[in-house]
Amino acid sequence: METWLMFAVTLSLTAVITQVNCRRLTKAKILGFDWKNCGKPDSPAVLKTLNVSPDPIAIPGDMTASASGSTSVELSSPLALNVTLEKEVAGFWVKVPCVEELGSCHYEDACVIINQLIPPGQDCPEPLHTYGLPCRCPFKAGSYSLPQSDFYLPYMDLPYWLTNGNYRVQGVLGSQGTELGCLKIALSLHSN
Repeated sequence: METWLMFAVTLSLTAVITQVNCRRLTKAKILGFDWKNCGKPDSPAVLKTLNVSPDPIAIPGDMTASASGSTSVELSSPLALNVTLEKEVAGFWVKVPCVEELGSCHYEDACVIINQLIPPGQDCPEPLHTYGLPCRCPFKAGSYSLPQSDFYLPYMDLPYWLTNGNYRVQGVLGSQGTELGCLKIALSLHSN
């Protein structure tokens, strides 16, 4: 019975996902944000701390975050990123497929994506700029720290199938077939 239910849920979710329509998040909230490293104890790239508040986080709205991490190797192009996104459906965790570069996707070079978001030659956005933190590849080996900083989360357009529910995300960073770091995030997203 459980296998049949899991198949039905997966099939239903896949059918819904293939109809990609975006929805503007208004009065959305992120609740229960949690994270942990999932790499090996000797992983070169490690997030040491990450604190976000308030809980829940309103979208649009203000939030506060601080973080620290380190890398014992330079993080440079090509920097592969494997993302696994799961959504809880009827008590089961279902892998969300990669649709239009969103979901459980493999990105061959995260540095290219970063350059699309923050073009070379453009200053890093605040508060990274103020604290002298890099925002594009290569990231030199060393320790990085973002003191408690305020951010504004604007309205966001997301596919409607990603606007409500419990989610787990795992990101694995690698280069030339070597895993450099792994991070897991869990959160609930609720919107009107």
